[in-house]
Amino acid sequence: MIIYHLVPKEFYERQKKNAVYLPRPFGQDGFIHCTKNADEMARVANLFYKKERGPHVYLYIETKKVKAKIQYDDAAKKFPHIYGGLNHDAIVAIKTARRDKDRNFLAPEKIRA
Repeated sequence: MIIYHLVPKEFYERQKKNAVYLPRPFGQDGFIHCTKNADEMARVANLFYKKERGPHVYLYIETKKVKAKIQYDDAAKKFPHIYGGLNHDAIVAIKTARRDKDRNFLAPEKIRA
């Protein structure tokens, strides 16, 4: 199953040299925020990151390849959390997070599995 994570492109580019990917808020949150659904990813992106400038990318993460624990902490099971660093080989695609003319994030594009 593919899950999604949004990150500023420049930050992700700097993380690629590390053994695992860790987002900025990992130290505070203790996990990597993800969504199970592409439309939900766009909703969350617009709720929390719409005002951020600069290009962002969506990471497409194959859950079967993730070495860290994945856990749903919400009753609806929409938001998988990765409790640990994300191994780069679990990222099966990286796509630019497109925006409309009002700077709203659009849902991640579909990829072939």
